[in-house]
Amino acid sequence: MRQQLMLLRTLREAPAEAEAASHRLLLRGGYIRQTAAGIYSFLPLGHRVIRNMERIIREEMNEAGFDELLMPAMQPSELWEQSGRYSEYGPELIRLQDRHERGFVLGPTHEEVIASLVAAEAGSYRQLPLRLYQIQTKFRDERRPRYGLLRGREFLMKDAYSFDADWEGLDENYQAMVRAYHRIFDRCGLRFRAVEAEAGSIGGEGETLEFMALADIGEDTIVTCSSCDYAANLEKAVFLEAETGVRLRDSVPEPEEVYTPETRTIEEVCAFLGARPQAILKTMLYLVDGRPVAVVVRGDHEVNEFKLKNELGASRAELADAETVERLTGAPHGFAGPVGLGIPIMMDRAAAAVHEGIAGANRKDYHVRHLVLGRDYKADRIGDFRNASAGDRCCRCGQGLMFSRGIEVGHVFKLGTKYSRSLGATYTNKDGKEEWMIMGCYGIGVSRLMSAVAEQHGDDSGVVWPLSLAPFQVHVIPVSAKDEQQYGVAAKLYDKLRSKGIAVLLDDRDERPGVKFKDADLIGAPLRIIAGKSAAEGNVEWQNRLEGNPKEQIGIDEAVRRIGAICSSAEGRL
Repeated sequence: MRQQLMLLRTLREAPAEAEAASHRLLLRGGYIRQTAAGIYSFLPLGHRVIRNMERIIREEMNEAGFDELLMPAMQPSELWEQSGRYSEYGPELIRLQDRHERGFVLGPTHEEVIASLVAAEAGSYRQLPLRLYQIQTKFRDERRPRYGLLRGREFLMKDAYSFDADWEGLDENYQAMVRAYHRIFDRCGLRFRAVEAEAGSIGGEGETLEFMALADIGEDTIVTCSSCDYAANLEKAVFLEAETGVRLRDSVPEPEEVYTPETRTIEEVCAFLGARPQAILKTMLYLVDGRPVAVVVRGDHEVNEFKLKNELGASRAELADAETVERLTGAPHGFAGPVGLGIPIMMDRAAAAVHEGIAGANRKDYHVRHLVLGRDYKADRIGDFRNASAGDRCCRCGQGLMFSRGIEVGHVFKLGTKYSRSLGATYTNKDGKEEWMIMGCYGIGVSRLMSAVAEQHGDDSGVVWPLSLAPFQVHVIPVSAKDEQQYGVAAKLYDKLRSKGIAVLLDDRDERPGVKFKDADLIGAPLRIIAGKSAAEGNVEWQNRLEGNPKEQIGIDEAVRRIGAICSSAEGRL
């Protein structure tokens, strides 16, 4: 491609709201442009990267025996009502009506549609297993779109679904997808980790894995063992308790209310009373499927809402608002405690182990100390209701846990019969008996994957794309397009490389050298050829940016040979 003909405008500075490095680089490099909050256009460079990702995904999905189809983005709301997710999904589900006032949703995912489709098209065990996938636009009305493509309201996803006659078949398809995902992300040049995870709004009846791209900007916390291969999302992580270090007394005084004006936070209470966070019984009020529940954790711990929902078999858990807190406790937020509460109390094991605790007194500007479980208050349930934290130990080997950040780029689920039951996806077995199909679903955030790769492969100058994804594998730059010898050598290289099927960009613009080189850094081709003063002797400057930008003067034929050798063993010819 000749650069002068492309819709390609780089930016010297990214907009101030671009917080993530990948967002800044994709904007500055001319890959994407914002149309509205959380909604982006992919310019030609960005579309080329997306196409390369799609090619890799399609190759691996086809190799795993999945057939591609395409389902509608606009879905009848009655399908979601049948599954029960129309009301459960929450405000992220974009709802609309047509001119006849029939309800529709813009699909954030396609479990309902695929289950309904297969229910109508396949009814015999002879037609199973079925393995289907699509690459299509999805919609979620995010409250706060951020980080560019990492959290958007419109995004591109690969979603796949398997239908089996038994759980053994589902397990085979699930494991095949896990292997395929490893190959896909390896081929995309991604550093990633597969971790145990919660199913979230998708639901299901079996294990699920998230594939996390390692990045400091990631919104998810990954918990890994320092010794064995245990890895889990923070929501899912289980652990052995750390030692509390709380001093035990032979006897504990009776509870004592203490005046603690304007001390609402754990830090403020500890400073005022001279206490450690490990002695605080932090009492958080939740509405779980609309029912008020108190969760008590230690002051240095955080409530895990997924564990709370799972323990109570609920679909939603949300913090109570200030008005509800005051109605239930008689005090404003920051002074809740477990003594005398008239609602169920879920107590974390670590909090239950606190021998002498401090908590809110359910009275404004007061806390109570010397609290003992069983003597002064009771718990309806004691269990694991908190996130893993520093000092906790691995549930498998007992060694210390480590914490890092990650971007979720893929997720695989065992759905079981959750959707086949609600959408009527049955088959007739060998004995003529009707059975529910056993489902699995497997997603990859394609546009999000693009940002994750840019996050890992970028620096202040631009992205150095892996060869498999680069919009152009080679960037040929004549220092001066007006110099006949320089431009002639560059054009000759351009033609030779194109004839070999290599994706090459020729900078034929009449621009200053500094502008060309800065733009080239932002565009991010991994291989670069510069035709400068030595072009008259048949030499060019060679840069392999994948190897740290070493520069070398070589002949034209040698440049063609090196590029051909590198690209012949790499992904993604265009």
